[in-house]
Amino acid sequence: MTAYVVRESPIHGRGVFATRDIEPGEVIVEYTGRRITHEQAEAEWVETGHTFLFTLNDQYVIDASVDGNESRWINHSCDPNCESDSVTSPDGDPAKERMYIQALRPIQAGEELTYDYGITTDEPITEAERLLWACHCGAPNCRGVMLEAETDDA
Repeated sequence: MTAYVVRESPIHGRGVFATRDIEPGEVIVEYTGRRITHEQAEAEWVETGHTFLFTLNDQYVIDASVDGNESRWINHSCDPNCESDSVTSPDGDPAKERMYIQALRPIQAGEELTYDYGITTDEPITEAERLLWACHCGAPNCRGVMLEAETDDA
């Protein structure tokens, strides 16, 4: 039985929902799409508050808007029940690295699958960005925005 289904989400647009109980650590789906360089992603980037780009590693980004699967509909949450996990290619080729979404905790059938998108900026977050990247996850610890400002606390 497939572990998930795509349907309308109370968080944002479409979402991915568990069709059965999922155990912590269980791999649910691979995040798929065309591989592009960070430079290509930057050249194609249009800031809309909606993206199917997922950083794979230091060299490549997965663009799920081309050849992507249902994983592209997994929404952001500030209190996620899933996380991403990259797997290095046996030959070490960064273009062949793979990204999977796995459960952080037990997930009940019917629950929406979410992960923290981890979108960071090295600039202060503007009011316009707060509106554009607004978070509607509803978690008690919701930041209100999908972006996080990087800090120089090192």
